[in-house]
Order: sequence, then structure tokens, then C-alpha cells
Amino acid sequence: MISLFVLSLQPQVRHGMNAFEVIGGKKLQGAITPQGAKNEALQIISAVLLTPEKVTISNIPDIVDVNLLIELLGEMGVGTERISRDTCIFEAKNVNTDYLNSEDYRKKSSRLRGSVMLAGPMLARFKKAFISKPGGDKIGRRRLDTHIIGFEKLGAAFNYESEQSVFVLDGRRMKGTYILLDEPSVTGTANIVMAACMTPGTTTIYNAACEPYLQQLCKMLNRMGARITGIGSNMLSIEGVDYLGGTEHRMLPDMIEVGSFIGLAAMTQSAITIKNAGIEHLGVIPDKFKQLGIAMEFAGDDIIIPAQDLYEIQTFLDGSVLTIYDHPWPGFTPDLLSIVLVVATQAKGSVLVHQKMFESRLFFTDKLIDMGAQIILCDPHRAAVIGLAREQNLRGITMSSPDIRAGVALLIAALSAEGRSVIQNIEQIDRGYQQIDTRLQQLGAAIRRINA
Repeated sequence: MISLFVLSLQPQVRHGMNAFEVIGGKKLQGAITPQGAKNEALQIISAVLLTPEKVTISNIPDIVDVNLLIELLGEMGVGTERISRDTCIFEAKNVNTDYLNSEDYRKKSSRLRGSVMLAGPMLARFKKAFISKPGGDKIGRRRLDTHIIGFEKLGAAFNYESEQSVFVLDGRRMKGTYILLDEPSVTGTANIVMAACMTPGTTTIYNAACEPYLQQLCKMLNRMGARITGIGSNMLSIEGVDYLGGTEHRMLPDMIEVGSFIGLAAMTQSAITIKNAGIEHLGVIPDKFKQLGIAMEFAGDDIIIPAQDLYEIQTFLDGSVLTIYDHPWPGFTPDLLSIVLVVATQAKGSVLVHQKMFESRLFFTDKLIDMGAQIILCDPHRAAVIGLAREQNLRGITMSSPDIRAGVALLIAALSAEGRSVIQNIEQIDRGYQQIDTRLQQLGAAIRRINA
């Protein structure tokens, strides 16, 4: 099992190189294909625990977070056969449930925020689960309350063992119920859906998340034999079944990568084609970038971004300054607000970026200000961006990546800036974007890994 995992990590971690060196100001050109969706992968791969039968998953992104989850499943006794770089066959017929209460599991799962997604399937099939205090991005408080309260309402008993920082869940008395979520958490909804699909009775989840990734999970579970209705709405009904079987599933393209590439093309004045973009699943994402003045065309499932010398931010109909804010699906995803903010720095016009859902995600703006951007950080949630309209270029600096999305936003800024930039702590970027340096090099970007 370990050898497969090491193989899968090789493109991401190279000889301890922990920084990107970027020489900016180059126009890029060519086609790029988004990876499989990271946020879908963590749910889908966790769901293999629901059945002893084989589950084949394709378009798996080759990134650190996903590879860590696959390694964790292997340690739990799940058979994992990686038949190609993006396809894996899972077989969870010999799961070692005791391993989840080990120090080794606690240590490994705490490195990975996505490990919380294992709790729902474990409760459903094995009637017990353990949740370690998770790691992941430093973007503010990300509560586990939605997960725990949902499991509790299903009838699971839980204890928090403070010495080990672990929640211990007992699902032997679970039964279907009505659950009104206090927030439409994507991972919370997914976890409760997986727990409920093998729980006796009918469970109704109101104020459920309805992201495409959650719809994908529900459709996959139905193919395995689950009975879920209301998919795509904010009210899901799950009729518990006794057994789920194997299936095949293909991940959607990563909408965050698609949005990142749209922003990259605009910032670097480049002509880029995004291949197989999954346009029907992008929701309002293309429209938000059009509001920033970015031109794009659709050809089949490809997005064609022409080279633009200048793009102008729209105003509201009454002439007031545009505000772009995040909102649960089908609103605009918070994962792309960092990209929007960076792209606005070189636009003509002004925009207020309002990050409602996480309180620390705008703190990377100090690096952009150091690069010459005109940004007023109003408070932890709001930043006013006054576009430079390319009258002066950003300048290259040395900076550090605080989280996955801010890291790529800073990378886009560096690619558009004059001179040399160094981005440190790129382990954060590698957690969410597979081989981003080599893929950008193929478009003509001057980017390489260095020690810094």
C-alpha cells in the first residue's frame, strides 16, 4: 500500500524544494485541462467505506490532500489498486475498525482536514467512528458542530476525549429523523448523508448544501443502492437501506482550477483555452469573472479566453461600486474570492470583495499591497480594490502562501508582475493543485521549484 502512495506523491514533493521562483511579465498561450475536483474527491473516496465491494473512481486529482486520504484508507485495511495516475480501485471488505482508535490514526488524520469525512460512512456501516481535531488551511475557524450535531440527531452518542483531542461516536442506536442544518455545510451535509443512507428509517435534511460535488456524491450513492431524493435542492430525503454495493464514478473537473485559469489568463494578458471545463456545473462562476470585464467564449465544453490588453469592472445598474461576495451554492464559491481580488488589482475600476464565510481569508492582501496593488483591507471580511488599469505593473517580491487558494492567487499575481518573485510554503499550493508548475510551464510560464 505504501509504495503506491509514495509513487503517487512523487510529482508533488521534489527533493525538499519548498518555494516557487517566478519571473513575471510573460504572456502565456495554449490549452490547459483542469484536474479532478479536490472537494469532490475527499467525499467520494471516503464513501468507498460504505461497501465491501469494489468501487472504481477516475479523474482523481494527484494532490497531497487526496493522496494522504488514500494512504489513510490503506492503513485502515482498504485495498487500493492505482491502475493509472488518475484511477483507483478501492475494496473495503477488510476494514480494521480498531485502527481508528490508534495513536497512528490520530496523528495521520489530524494532518488532513478531509479525514472528518470518514466518520459518516464508518457510523453507517460499522456503527462507530473517531474524529481527530483536523488540520488544513489557516483561514479561520472551521467548525465541526454541523457534523457532530447531525450525527447526534440521528441518534449517535459521542464523547470528546480531551487528552487525545478526539471525538468518539457510537452509532448503534441511530435511526432516521428530521434534521434542520444551522448552516448549509458541504462536508457536513455529505457526512450526514453518508451516515443516513444505511440508517433505518427516513432522514430528511433541510438547508442541505446542494453543490455539484454533493450532487455527485448522492448520485454515486444511489448507483450503489441508496435511496436519496431531492438531489440538487436544499432538502434531501434519505431512506435507509441495509446494504450498498460497488460502482464506478468519475470526478467532475475542479471548478476552482477553472476559475483560477480564467483569472490567470486575464492578469497575464494571455490567450488560454481551458479544456473539458465542465461548463454546465460552473454555476455563476463565469458570470462573476465577466463582471470583472473578462471576455470568454464557450466551444463545446471548452472555455476560450482571448488575450485582453485591459478589462473593465462593471458597476451595478445604478452606477454604484460592484460588490462580489461568497454565498452557499448556487451562490459564488468562497474558494474563488482570492482569485477575484487579485484579478481586480489590474482591472480598470473598483470592486468591494466581501468574504462572508471565513474570517481570515483576506489577510494575504498585505503581500499584494507590497507588490504595488491598491487595496484597502476594511476588516477581516472586506477588501476594497482600486484597479490599477495596468498603468503600473505589480512588482515581484518574496512572500509566503498562507492557504491553498491564497497561494494560487499570489502565484497569479507573481506571473503578472515585473521581475522575480519567490513564493514560500508551497506545500499549501501542492495540497490543492497537481503539478501546477509543470502545467504552467507548458503555457510558457517562467516558474520553477527552488529551496528558499
